[in-house]
Amino acid sequence: MQIKTLKNYFRVLMIAVTFSLFLVFYLFSSYLHTNLAINENQKISEALSKQVFNSMYQVMRQGWSREQLQEFINVTKSSFQGSSYSVDIFRGEKVENIFGKIEQSAISPDVQQVFDTKEKLFQQNSRSIKSIMPIIAKDECIVCHTNSKEGDILGAVRVDYSFEEIVNSTQKEYLLFSLIILPVMLLITYYISLRMLGRVNLSIENFKEKIESVNSVKEFKNIETSHVKDSFKEFEQIMIGLSTLSGKLKNIAVDKSILEFEVKLLDKMVITSEIIKDWKEYIKDLLHEIHIVLPVYCLITIFKTDDENYEIEIFWLGEPDQEIKDYLEETSINMIKEHHNLSVIDYTLRHNVSSETYSLGQLTIEDIEHEAKSILLDAPRIGGIVGLGIQSNTEKDSIHSIVIDSILTTLLNLVGSIKAINKYTENLEFYATRDPLTSLFSQRVFRDLLEYEVKRAARHKYKFGVLVIDCDNFKPINDTYGHSFGDDFLKAFASLLKDSKRDEDILSRYGGDEFTIILPESDEKEVYTVATRILGNVEKFEMEAPDGTGVGVTVSIGMAIYPDHSVEPKELFNIADNMMYQAKNLGKNAIKFPSEYDIEKIHQDIEDKSMIVLDAIKNEKIVPHFQPIMNTSTESIEINELLMRIEIENEILTAGRFIETAESLGIVHKMDYIVIEKAFKKIKETNYTGILFVNLSPKALIISEFIDKVVNLTNLYDINKEKIVFEITERETVKSFALLEKFVQNLKMEGFSFAIDDFGSGFSTFHYVKRFPIDYIKIDGDFIVNITKDKKDLAFVKSIVALAKELKVSTIAEFVEDEEILGFLKEIDVDYAQGYHIGKPSPELSVRK
Repeated sequence: MQIKTLKNYFRVLMIAVTFSLFLVFYLFSSYLHTNLAINENQKISEALSKQVFNSMYQVMRQGWSREQLQEFINVTKSSFQGSSYSVDIFRGEKVENIFGKIEQSAISPDVQQVFDTKEKLFQQNSRSIKSIMPIIAKDECIVCHTNSKEGDILGAVRVDYSFEEIVNSTQKEYLLFSLIILPVMLLITYYISLRMLGRVNLSIENFKEKIESVNSVKEFKNIETSHVKDSFKEFEQIMIGLSTLSGKLKNIAVDKSILEFEVKLLDKMVITSEIIKDWKEYIKDLLHEIHIVLPVYCLITIFKTDDENYEIEIFWLGEPDQEIKDYLEETSINMIKEHHNLSVIDYTLRHNVSSETYSLGQLTIEDIEHEAKSILLDAPRIGGIVGLGIQSNTEKDSIHSIVIDSILTTLLNLVGSIKAINKYTENLEFYATRDPLTSLFSQRVFRDLLEYEVKRAARHKYKFGVLVIDCDNFKPINDTYGHSFGDDFLKAFASLLKDSKRDEDILSRYGGDEFTIILPESDEKEVYTVATRILGNVEKFEMEAPDGTGVGVTVSIGMAIYPDHSVEPKELFNIADNMMYQAKNLGKNAIKFPSEYDIEKIHQDIEDKSMIVLDAIKNEKIVPHFQPIMNTSTESIEINELLMRIEIENEILTAGRFIETAESLGIVHKMDYIVIEKAFKKIKETNYTGILFVNLSPKALIISEFIDKVVNLTNLYDINKEKIVFEITERETVKSFALLEKFVQNLKMEGFSFAIDDFGSGFSTFHYVKRFPIDYIKIDGDFIVNITKDKKDLAFVKSIVALAKELKVSTIAEFVEDEEILGFLKEIDVDYAQGYHIGKPSPELSVRK
């Protein structure tokens, strides 16, 4: 049975409490009375024991005969028959030796204990009391008891008293008395419950009436929360709470018109390319909509990116007087100082008038006051403040406060997002041309500038030089002192190279600890002079390690001169690079200038590579290798990237050793056909169901039948086109975007997917994003290897991830070499990871769930 009303619950509770009190009262009283009876009878028992004991002594003093003593004992025992008491007198061994034995009860262990210890024994339980007193020989006893001495035990007196009948009788009497009292207690309880429930019902009915009277927000605002007379204090607290709740809800109860405005405001939070392009016009329109609900005369946006300049934009509903403009300018500057705790700031300020026809000429400084809110983003680092110039007499404790806060939040999110997107763009554009660690030109830019310099030198008929500089034994520095110190060392080394070159020379970081310099309008002697200066400055260079020791390096430098050694950009670099390695082989810390023999040997090596490539195509020595790519969320291998290898005399040649030769011969597309067909065959044999990434050379774009041949291969081997992703490296220059765009569109029409490799390494980053339907972006590994230590790398990768999320493009991080990097990529929400930590290239397809 469920108790659903407070009234019934309270009555049941009162009855339960009454019975509980009754039971406690009965048990406690019974216990108390029993204990009193036991204590009283204990005293009687002790007195009786002493009386019998003293009587025994008196008999013994009178020198009674044995018969007289026996008669005394018998009379004493018989006098207690039929009562709760029993008395036993025991004669000791020494008395029996002189006077003989008498008729007595058997000596029990407790009596024997008294004979042994000569100590009185008292035992008690809940129903009886036992007392045993020893009879000790005194001086006067020695006259008769000649075999004893003073202090010997002559006998013992035992008195047993049972009070079980008294206890049972007492409990029955108390039970009868309690049963008579119980109805009286129940009547009193019922009366008290009626009185209390009456007061409770009065308070509840009053509370119910007040709640039922509220049918609208307006009625709730006018709800009466006064207290009821004779109400309990607890119910008064409830009414006080209702009053407090009423006061709070008065300030947040929203009218329908306000809600409609809030919905419109949220709708406008959708950031489109049009808003990003014309965000100021959007703010002007928004200002008019806000003014319909709330008297707002101006909007203020203040944002600062990495530089120290604050951009202040003040949007006016109409044209104000100059005095008001000056006032808001001062207010805006104070906002910056207040929110960013600055005393002096550098800023640019612009006024924007929403409507030239709307006049604010009557507006005074007293009519306007401001509300503001600030924001701070960590990546990219952006600080911002937005403010509203509102009517000074606007009700402060009304719903308008919520509206103001909503407007400020919307403005912060909107303008902050726009500024962040612009900052992402700036970061991507910068790192598309710069090395993220040293801020020098990247390898991609070096190649373009070298090609440009070759054309310029050919046109103007001058020489120029190329230097390739590599740090000797840099790896032990990283291994000994850690990558963080290694990065700092490379930064300092790059700064040394800047100071060592001429102003017009072009310095780049080619990769790792290798740097390149293009020296325009320079002959062999001038190039050698710069190289010698670098060598000397490096010998003096030393950097303090974490353990306090000085750390330095030497360098190996290779040279090449245009047009003496080559007129081709790639060949010119290869000669300088080859010379650098020769300088290392000659003992390092040296400069190597190419001789005629060196040039001949380089050309011979190129011819040898050409023969290797041609033989590989003829005899199909091209074999596929596969590198796994892991989903960072599920940690399963979902993708394998197809890599081209040449198998020659039990040696596997990586693509880096022959791909340039194949491209220069114009036959790389034939190698693509071979490796793709072998990979498709492998997929069919192993029933591989994952995704396959296929690298393409830009040369394949101009082969009109390339896509048709690949489609035929998918049909031949029953390959799901949706599982094939063609990948083009951004580092490779594509001269015609129209050609690439057509190629990609044809790929997509056939059902293939498209990916950009080394994203962020070239000039064309945003052209790819804007013009092509990209499915995957592979982030350049140079930004991944130091992502846990370099804030610039982290900012750049976060920018790419944010952009990719907006475009619904999956991201893949390359060069994932350890668990720390993988964990970091998971935190910043990169979708996939690839690198030696995930798995090395293998002839077998990787599958791991």
